Amino acid sequence: MLVGLGNPGSQYEKNRHNIGFMAVDEIVRRHRFSAWRKKFDGLICDTAIGDTKIYALKPQTFMNLSGNAVQALAAFYKIRPENIIVFYDELDLAPGKLRVKLGGGANGHNGLKSIDAHLGKNYWRVRMGIGRPEDKERVTGYVLGDFAKADTLWLDKLLPVIAEEFPLLLQKKDGMFMTNIARAMQPEKPKPQPQAAPETPPQDKTEEGKNG
Repeated sequence: MLVGLGNPGSQYEKNRHNIGFMAVDEIVRRHRFSAWRKKFDGLICDTAIGDTKIYALKPQTFMNLSGNAVQALAAFYKIRPENIIVFYDELDLAPGKLRVKLGGGANGHNGLKSIDAHLGKNYWRVRMGIGRPEDKERVTGYVLGDFAKADTLWLDKLLPVIAEEFPLLLQKKDGMFMTNIARAMQPEKPKPQPQAAPETPPQDKTEEGKNG
């Protein structure tokens, strides 16, 4: 099961806090999942990649109750925590950076706190960096604010690459997944400019005349 964390409703659609929804939406489009349907306090859809049946979930309970939907779907389909992959925003990573790990702490993230309370901590976490404002008092407004126009430069590049490389996570090849993402996100090197041909020095007509 893959889970995108975010808040439901069009007013939150472009929030930094909703990058988990965005990543799962891109994976669902890329790998041709079924249509979304309402179930288990969330929106779910499914597909198969190879021999693996995959369920995608976007909880519709708001962030701090995300664990309700995750636990309900996992229990119904008997999906173990180590086969659950959660995509979410990470303040302590620079925008466009990404880290994957099995288990770990919630680091203040309310969505993870809720999932931890229902499932424990032994699930996969895909931390997607959104950066952190310098003023701690601005954190809530920052995560619940929309991505800036400048963010589209890396966001529009990151999400399709996550979707393309996603099958590596199913194979537990998290190291390769992170390497491929990092490589794809590197800024393009400027193309070398063609060098002009060296100029031929003009001949001295006077000296040529004397020798003749």
